Amino acid sequence: MKTILENNKKVTKLIALFMSIFGLSIAYAQDSITLDAKVIQTRSVAINRTVKFERNDIYLTAKEGDGYLRINGVNFRQGVIEADIKGSNTPQRSFVGIAFHGSNDQTFEAVYFRPFNFENQERKSHSVQYIAHPTYTWNKLRSDSPGKYEAALNMDIKPDDWFHVRIHVKESTVDVYINDSNVPTLSVDRLSKTDTGWVGFWTGNSSDGWFRNIKLRSINN
Repeated sequence: MKTILENNKKVTKLIALFMSIFGLSIAYAQDSITLDAKVIQTRSVAINRTVKFERNDIYLTAKEGDGYLRINGVNFRQGVIEADIKGSNTPQRSFVGIAFHGSNDQTFEAVYFRPFNFENQERKSHSVQYIAHPTYTWNKLRSDSPGKYEAALNMDIKPDDWFHVRIHVKESTVDVYINDSNVPTLSVDRLSKTDTGWVGFWTGNSSDGWFRNIKLRSINN
């Protein structure tokens, strides 16, 4: 009996993993799922961006206005989103991050970075930002709640370097971790009532960006 139960658990995990990648939802999958560039290339839609796939790197070209690469087949609820991201040291033209809980092209949450602020002593406090479009844009949040939804990095990173981000999304909070740090760089209360939706790579106005190694792990609580 024990063997049968163990086999059933293994089968259940395999089905969950398969559905996560190919079956439109990871809302209840407990496994970590890494989506490489080949999988993303066949299961994504670019919005207001041209996308280039170079081995495992995904490059979104710059264009006026915000843009992103939406990954189809992913219905993310709560859990952890991980990815490697690289922007540039170009003032006001390097906004790079991860969007999640998307329900359409205008409605989503996102955590994004301004690499050109990483080493700037006057603007370091504006290095990482949480937003919830369409209502809670960065300028509204900065005006209404200065310093609450953005922060400086808690480590030194060059503006042109790759860095690793872990976004812990819970029912009412979002915590952002950089590289191997166990201390969140940014912790905020969520501002969106949407609790599930698509995930994608996001770039801001006139910005390009590089992305790779996205990993999703969902939780049920």
